[in-house]
Amino acid sequence: GVTPEAVRSFAGGVGVTRTNRTVELSALEFSIRDNLNGISPRVMAVLKPLKVTLTNYPAGQTEQLEVPYWPHDIPREGTRKVPFSGQLYLEQTDFLEVPPKGFHRLSPGGRVRLRYAYVIRCDAVIKGPDGEILELLCSYEPDSLGQSSDVKGVVHWVSAKSAVPLEARLYERLFTVPNPDEGNGDFLEFLNPHSLETLHGFVEPSVLSDPPQTRYQLERTGYFWRDPLDSREDKLVFNRIIGLRDTWESEPKESVFTVQAEPKAQKDHSAPVALELTPEQSTILELLTGRGMGEEEARVLAREPH
Repeated sequence: GVTPEAVRSFAGGVGVTRTNRTVELSALEFSIRDNLNGISPRVMAVLKPLKVTLTNYPAGQTEQLEVPYWPHDIPREGTRKVPFSGQLYLEQTDFLEVPPKGFHRLSPGGRVRLRYAYVIRCDAVIKGPDGEILELLCSYEPDSLGQSSDVKGVVHWVSAKSAVPLEARLYERLFTVPNPDEGNGDFLEFLNPHSLETLHGFVEPSVLSDPPQTRYQLERTGYFWRDPLDSREDKLVFNRIIGLRDTWESEPKESVFTVQAEPKAQKDHSAPVALELTPEQSTILELLTGRGMGEEEARVLAREPH
């Protein structure tokens, strides 16, 4: 899903040198995010669903909310219809029974705003025989649509009635170290066991009418696009191109993008060494310096015609 424009932007920022070098992988990722940010409409998807029932919402009713595709800082226009009903899916991670200090999402007795929609309050938690949370019973505040409130947390959601099943493939970096070849000779020991995680959730139905090549930002999750081979209308498969931020940023040296060049003999750079040139190379050197090229650059070109 990485676009040619993102790759060209990265290459232009890196430049060209005559020596082997490495570039932080975060530089490539920055170019990808910078490109996708301006071309990817925002939609909502829940990848680890937790069922929520709004007990005071009119039974059988469905609203169509007019929701923007783009945030305020992107100078583009466009909206889509998002269904809202009394049964929703939230992310499992947006609810905690015993929330830590500073947790602004949903908890028993707590309130949170549904993105673009209403404020809800968690009234009860339904659990299974093993103690796992199966469903939340909540109530919504009918007058809170489009109104400001004292609620700090905002979470995304999808309507259970119209949600489209989605297989989401979350790709991460393949290796856990910058240069896996520098180990004991077996790069396999540095494979990242979490380089691919497959989740099954739901996405809003607006994506069904979009072109297959559309890149999306799934809100609060990352940038995705449809798998060009495996995705079908009756079974959507989205591949994550990249996350919204660098999840490895606390360890900025954990991974790099290596630009390979032809191996060269190690040199002692403590003092400049003028390598002896063949007669043919000397002729090229004189030709290049005679045209105004510096001697150091001319020597490189004379010795290395490729």
